[in-house]
Amino acid sequence: MPLKVGDLARRTGLTVRTLHHYDEIGLLTPSGRSDAGYRLYSQADVQRLHGIQTMRQMGLALSDIAELLAGEGVAPQRIISQQIRALDQQIAQATELRGRLTMLRDGLMAGAEPDMSNWLETLALMTTYGKYFSTPELKQIFTNWSLIEADWIVVKDLVRSAMERQLPPDTPEVQALAYRWMALMLHWMGGDLDLLDRWGHMFRSEPSTQGRNHAPPGDMIEYIETAIKLRLALLEKYLTRNDLRKLGHVPHTNWAALEQDVQALLARALPPHHPEAATAAMRWDAMFDTLTSNSPELRQKLLTASDNEPLLQAGSPLSAPVRGFLRAALAYAAPKADADASAAPSALLEKFASQKCR
Repeated sequence: MPLKVGDLARRTGLTVRTLHHYDEIGLLTPSGRSDAGYRLYSQADVQRLHGIQTMRQMGLALSDIAELLAGEGVAPQRIISQQIRALDQQIAQATELRGRLTMLRDGLMAGAEPDMSNWLETLALMTTYGKYFSTPELKQIFTNWSLIEADWIVVKDLVRSAMERQLPPDTPEVQALAYRWMALMLHWMGGDLDLLDRWGHMFRSEPSTQGRNHAPPGDMIEYIETAIKLRLALLEKYLTRNDLRKLGHVPHTNWAALEQDVQALLARALPPHHPEAATAAMRWDAMFDTLTSNSPELRQKLLTASDNEPLLQAGSPLSAPVRGFLRAALAYAAPKADADASAAPSALLEKFASQKCR
């Protein structure tokens, strides 16, 4: 028995207005009319309505449903794929928003209750950051900040001092600061040069990001980047971008401690073959392994670049006398280490034989 529009609406949970709309757009036209002109829906109409509502629950638009039901050659796979892409986009947007809200929440829990200006500043910065980075990238950047924060504040103060003294970018002192700045930035970004390039581009392009939350002001960025460009131009003669990605991080405090210890050895006039010299040389060797990610090829490239480019030497974390002493000491220590390693198997055999004879 055909159903009137009111009965169909009541039994399906839809509104009469919805069913009228479906009729008006040709999506569900009732098969008949009563003598009084009321819409009458047949069993086939109800089945069609069931299909419409099923596809609506899947998220399909009415226009897509109409194309599917019209049978005009529109592939169902295409429409479903469109809906999947739309859902993926919604999920990505929701995930992005959730990540940003989580970072804001964690920031509130970590610090004091913000006032209105703090809220506005944070929201403005997040909007700016979002133009250049995804939420996972921002989370990585903010999380890794703790790795460099202490040294970064020191380096920034030293750069400001160099600026106030009007030191040229190619002086040894500024080049040493450029080396530390580059090393810290690479460590902060996990060796991701693309991330580092975008971070630099953002700070150059967005004045609102400069000078906030320990970020350098614009004049400092310009000053240190001039010094860094001098170093990069020389390094790129010997290293590829992939080589730069491989570089590990050795804290400046480690270099400074080695410099101080070797300077003490030099003050005592110890020869490079002295045991204490060998110990210092092995420390330097281990630090170089960390710096070059245990790549002999990368190590050789760095040494060649340093040997050939005085400007790179000027920015080295170790002074020229210390580097020369360590190289000489390593030349003595390396053959001894190789000899000890080759002797080890025979020593073990002798020990094993003596135990068997007991």
